Amino acid sequence: MTYTALVVGGGIAGTSVAIALRKAGITPVVCEAYDRTADNAGAFLTLAVNALDALQALDLDIDGLGFDTPKIRITNGSGRRLGELPYGTGGTTGHGLVSRTVKRADLYRFLRDHAVRRGVPIEYGRRLIDATSTRDGVRATFADGGTAEADLLIGADGLRSQVRRIIDPAAPAARYTGLLNTGGYVRGVATDAEPGLMHAVFGKRCFFVFTRHPDGEVWWAANPAQPTEPSPAQIAAITTDEWRTRLTTAFAGDRSLAWDIVAATPRIFSGWITYTMPAVPAWHRDRMIIIGDAAHATAPSIGQGAAMAIEDAVVLARCLRDAPDIEAAFSGYERLRRHRVERVVKQGERTGDWKALSPLARLPRDLIMTLAMRHATRTGTYPQNDWLYDHHLDWGTVTAG
Repeated sequence: MTYTALVVGGGIAGTSVAIALRKAGITPVVCEAYDRTADNAGAFLTLAVNALDALQALDLDIDGLGFDTPKIRITNGSGRRLGELPYGTGGTTGHGLVSRTVKRADLYRFLRDHAVRRGVPIEYGRRLIDATSTRDGVRATFADGGTAEADLLIGADGLRSQVRRIIDPAAPAARYTGLLNTGGYVRGVATDAEPGLMHAVFGKRCFFVFTRHPDGEVWWAANPAQPTEPSPAQIAAITTDEWRTRLTTAFAGDRSLAWDIVAATPRIFSGWITYTMPAVPAWHRDRMIIIGDAAHATAPSIGQGAAMAIEDAVVLARCLRDAPDIEAAFSGYERLRRHRVERVVKQGERTGDWKALSPLARLPRDLIMTLAMRHATRTGTYPQNDWLYDHHLDWGTVTAG
């Protein structure tokens, strides 16, 4: 059935769902609050094979972005190797794909360019302030005084989703995890690290992750703990020198390359705050629905935020394509997605909790991780990951209405 759709938010979730809607024969318009896209030029992310599989369902190939990241090596702050495993893949199929690490800005541009190429209008400076149901659809009101109408409205507007609040004014807000994020890129650091091997270091006071691009540049990120949540202005005001002092102090005493990498980095990312989203009771009402972080933000420790958004896009578009009406499509989408994404959120919270432990609590953590990875390596099976990474989305599959 042919519909028109307003997509609120022009990030990964918004552009992905717009592309998926076009493929399903639906006419979307993307409404982005910022005057231009907010690319967050510094940060990078790793797309696990389930994300790449979902992109393939949309006829998207990111081989020209970033680099393969097939393995992850985990060590503790004392330098002891806890294990090494395939990164972002299960043990069953992996779809024949290899996880890729990409700059977030490059992924934004890639998705935005493909959306425009496929005929999706993207309107900037369109900040949603309200949306109401009409007899035939939805009317959106924007901060610039303009309005727009469509058959349905999709909130892909992130952690502070206005669409979530419109659907359910009592919806929970995002929850601060006690961890901040920053990172950077650096050349000239002496390391024999294998290109594409992700190194995760559970330091004594701070988690650190780095990998080496095939051209030799080191990409890194850190999760310093901070008990009290800073305001966006406070974290934006932290300078490179302040980050460097804070992080080199946190890594002093660790047996890893973290101190050297941070000390040599000329510009450290403007930081951001780690949140997760408690279970949101209402994903949709009338002809409005939320996807991606607006519905189920995950901790970055599991590396699935972008993946879940892209999967959401594929499943929602298929449901709208196949269901007899919008209400049935929304209900079918929630039935197909809720259990999976809430399981991902819970696993991300568990992993995140391991990043800032007391010295006493680090001992059982390291033992559990070592034994689990030894068993996986010995048997060649990864049951703890198969359900997550071996998830396959076939565009041709007909979804039940």
